[in-house]
Amino acid sequence: MFTKTSALLMAVTLSLTACSSNSDTDTAATEPVSVQVTGEYGSEPVVVITPGAPVTELEVTDLIVGTGDELTSDSTLTAHYVGYGATTGQMFDASWVRGEPATFPLANVILGWQGGLLGMQVGGRRLLVIPSELGYGINPPAGSGIEPGETLIFVVDLVSFE
Repeated sequence: MFTKTSALLMAVTLSLTACSSNSDTDTAATEPVSVQVTGEYGSEPVVVITPGAPVTELEVTDLIVGTGDELTSDSTLTAHYVGYGATTGQMFDASWVRGEPATFPLANVILGWQGGLLGMQVGGRRLLVIPSELGYGINPPAGSGIEPGETLIFVVDLVSFE
């Protein structure tokens, strides 16, 4: 397990490219999603989302760069994370709420995580903005709070991997 020795406060504003329209009537629906993340590695981040148009490509941003070996596709990782729907701005899952990080093979998660976490290093915090096709598409898990076709936003702290 990796422990960050210095307190880090990270504030990031990310404006994502989205589709645009010539119509002035649906401006809110065509503005890009905006995500602000603050907080220290190892503690639940504060995430503020301004909903916008769905993204079409995976967006990966290192908020804190870790150290050591890089995560590979055959790794089993342990991570703290929080997930939000970009449409509603509502949290749908968080390991911090459960009080412990989750452990799983990278190959067993959604495609957005598989591609978005590759190369991440222990002690790092990464923001993933995942298009629907790399998330749950039009058939999200029942009762998950995720809308069909929704862009997903995750903040992930990589604790360890093997």
